[in-house]
Amino acid sequence: MTSHDAPGGSRVAPAGLVIRPETADDHRDVREVHTRAFGDSDRVPGLVEALRVAEAALAPMSFVATVGDRVVGHVLLSATRLDAPRRIVDVLSLSPLGVVPEFRREGVGTQLIAYALAAADSQGVPLVFLEGSPHYYGTRGFEGAGAVGLRSPSLRIPEPAFQVARLSAHEPWMTGTFVYSEVFWAFDCVGLRDREA
Repeated sequence: MTSHDAPGGSRVAPAGLVIRPETADDHRDVREVHTRAFGDSDRVPGLVEALRVAEAALAPMSFVATVGDRVVGHVLLSATRLDAPRRIVDVLSLSPLGVVPEFRREGVGTQLIAYALAAADSQGVPLVFLEGSPHYYGTRGFEGAGAVGLRSPSLRIPEPAFQVARLSAHEPWMTGTFVYSEVFWAFDCVGLRDREA
């Protein structure tokens, strides 16, 4: 789930951009980022708040992008699983990624993604999944998950949107079905809903 799935490149990151771990003091600003980025005052900010405190095999990793004292972007990595033939594998989901509208297309999202993937890799996480534009994420470390033997958790996720980043700890036997945590289902943040149904 991203706030800027439009294709296209980004410009050089704004001067003074800093990516750092989120602190409790950032929570209100992060809520505002997602409210503005998604035009949704409850669902995505609520997802973030629930994922921060959900019991999981892997602790969430949450990062903010700041310019000066202002939080202009946020990304969250949270625990999910891969149901592989050999065993269950603890993996991460990169969702949500949000950037306030006035800082979009300036490299903020790209920097957040790079920071998040490096953090996941340093923790020995083998795979990071997301739903998003292959045009955007395909140049930022992700590839189509189906093409490398991974199955989507929902028929409502368009095949091109089901993306994965294979990190250093990935092994060839790690194939199978991606499984979102219960929080994503509870907040109806998996796949696309048919608004006409």
